[in-house]
Amino acid sequence: MSWIKDNKFVVALGGGTLLGVVLLYFVGAGGATRYEEAKAKYDEAASEAAGLEKLPLYPKAESRDGKKKALDDYRKSVDALQASFEKFRPKEIKNVSPQDFTTNLKATDSEIRKAFEDAGTTVPEAFFAGFERYKTTLALGNATGMLNYQLGGIKNILLELAKARPSEFRNLHRPALPEEDGQAYAAPANAAARPLPLEITFVGPEKSARDFLSAIVKPENQFIVVRTIRVMNAKKDPPRAADAQFEKPAAAKPAGGDGAFGGGFVLPGDEPKPAEVAAAPAAPERADTSRILSQVLGNEQVQVFARLDILQFLPAKKLP
Repeated sequence: MSWIKDNKFVVALGGGTLLGVVLLYFVGAGGATRYEEAKAKYDEAASEAAGLEKLPLYPKAESRDGKKKALDDYRKSVDALQASFEKFRPKEIKNVSPQDFTTNLKATDSEIRKAFEDAGTTVPEAFFAGFERYKTTLALGNATGMLNYQLGGIKNILLELAKARPSEFRNLHRPALPEEDGQAYAAPANAAARPLPLEITFVGPEKSARDFLSAIVKPENQFIVVRTIRVMNAKKDPPRAADAQFEKPAAAKPAGGDGAFGGGFVLPGDEPKPAEVAAAPAAPERADTSRILSQVLGNEQVQVFARLDILQFLPAKKLP
């Protein structure tokens, strides 16, 4: 112990050196381990990159530029598509008082009924422009804006149907909107428009169905999408030959007409003899097959069921 007391400096130096050696050993061992791990990851990545370089679409500079151009072109096309729907996008959907909405609803119902009446189309007594629940109750104040917007679309659709002159308008089903029950509408993340669905059923000539569908797919201020359509013949049995009412042919007239020469231009010496005129057969009348088909098929009517969407285009989205 006396030697340690007499040589404190030497002892301290030796202890510090030993501690440093131990620390260096642990640091070196840990560094070697990290190096081995990093080298293993590098070798794995290098092997994967070498395999990718053999592929035809390896990300070279020209491939990167091509992808950038494709993305830019896609962005422009999406922006152009959003701009093309701008005329269908409502500027503002403003709520009104429940009483004002009811007043507008009654006026719209009267206008639609008059249009059908002028067209000779029967309408169900219970019909109220698809808003039958508001015959005796008022709408919620925070739902009147969207209901007014939908009512305008229904009005345009039914006025076009009245112009097509169906024989019978049977039904219009309008599913309730979330706002009508005090709930908020949550649009999907990537939705460009909100569909407002309708189901319409009517009966009429085949022409009325064609005219109606042709009119609603040519939008002016609203965009209508036909989701489903079913057309059935009102007559379940096929047409029969007995359904055609054939007309009796008119009595045949002599070939020569009223006069001896039938009113034609005849040169001297070429006059037909009376016996030849009398013996000339009358030309047979050809049956008008189009009139026969029209008697068999022309009176048929079709039953049409159509599921439509009035699209409310949402505000244009800013692309990332």
